[in-house]
Amino acid sequence: MNRYNLTSDQIPTAWFNALPALVEPLLPPLHPGTQEPVGPDDLSPLFPMGLIAQEMSPELWIDIPGEVLDILRLWRPTPLVRAERLERALGTPARIYYKDESVSPAGSHKTNTAVPQAFYNQAEGIKRIATETGAGQWGTALSFASRQFDLDCKVYMVRASYEQKPYRKILMETWGSEVVASPVDQPDHPGSLGLAISDAVRDAGGRDDTHYALGSVLNHVLLHQTVIGLEAKDQLALAGEARPDVVIGCCGGGSSLGGIALPFMADAAVRLVAVEPSSCPTLTEGTFEYDFGDTAGLTPLLAMYTLGHDFVPPSIHAGGLRYHGDSPIISNLVKSGRMEAIAYPQGKTFEAAVQFANTEGKLPAPETGHAIRAVIDEALAAKELGEERVILFNYSGHGFLDLSAYDDYLNGRLIDA
Repeated sequence: MNRYNLTSDQIPTAWFNALPALVEPLLPPLHPGTQEPVGPDDLSPLFPMGLIAQEMSPELWIDIPGEVLDILRLWRPTPLVRAERLERALGTPARIYYKDESVSPAGSHKTNTAVPQAFYNQAEGIKRIATETGAGQWGTALSFASRQFDLDCKVYMVRASYEQKPYRKILMETWGSEVVASPVDQPDHPGSLGLAISDAVRDAGGRDDTHYALGSVLNHVLLHQTVIGLEAKDQLALAGEARPDVVIGCCGGGSSLGGIALPFMADAAVRLVAVEPSSCPTLTEGTFEYDFGDTAGLTPLLAMYTLGHDFVPPSIHAGGLRYHGDSPIISNLVKSGRMEAIAYPQGKTFEAAVQFANTEGKLPAPETGHAIRAVIDEALAAKELGEERVILFNYSGHGFLDLSAYDDYLNGRLIDA
């Protein structure tokens, strides 16, 4: 037996809130104009009050609305799978488990937060949502969720990914969204998540019927993703494991990593590892300071690791990891030493992704390949030391709409940035 499943009535009914569990409290977000701590009224032009309350909540557990659970049950709980064929190929004594988030309608973990964000906006009477997307996973997820709650959705897609990943654009349009390349006013610019956020915030700020939605970074987004780690805890118990020794996730803004790692943060025996691209090394080479979440300086200032809000990373295929900053919660954990961070060049992550595809039979998204690279290195380290080690990672999405990236890798056109 290498697949561990929960029944639909075992889906978590409450999200885990990391905020009150942090040893060092978060620094407050600051208003972009006054530089004073923001309050709920400052955020209300962009977000519904239900999400603003979650962003600042002191409660350790927050109930998941029944309407959200009904939709999550279309694919949740997701499987926990032991990667036995990869273990054998590596000759490692480590036991490798992955949480398969690729089974969601949109093909990635992003749908876990898209659904509640759409729900809370619709409950407040909002008719339209504007958002950005990097590789297209978030835009795809929000397009699906918007359709479930009869919301219009406009997606500003980073131009490099808009051109690299046309089928993600088509999937968003199939679910009724309008998709445009960002930056809208610089047609020769490859774009960045910071620029796309600026485009989306300008859109939302200029219309009374529109709110903005973000797929990573913010506290409420990581909150919604904790269903991943909460399910994994129960599934590891089914597998006979007391706990993982290490939990690994790719990290751009922090949603994938936070979802798998935060439910384990209170257990000091569990190592937490963030994996990012060396071309956008926010946690490994950035500075911890207040910075804008977008390029134009329209968003609140967040205390986070950042490369600077005007940083434009190379156009690597892992578009979801091309963000200049990081989640304040993830940044807090790295700064305090509770979480480790490592960066890899693009070539090594595709090498790992292809090995995973050839052993486990699943084609990872380029973002997910970063986590797999770290998992393989962790398993090989266990082999060298002759140690048993339980490794858990988030298989955050499939790569079926990223085949142009694999074409570049397999034919020697991949830039090893």
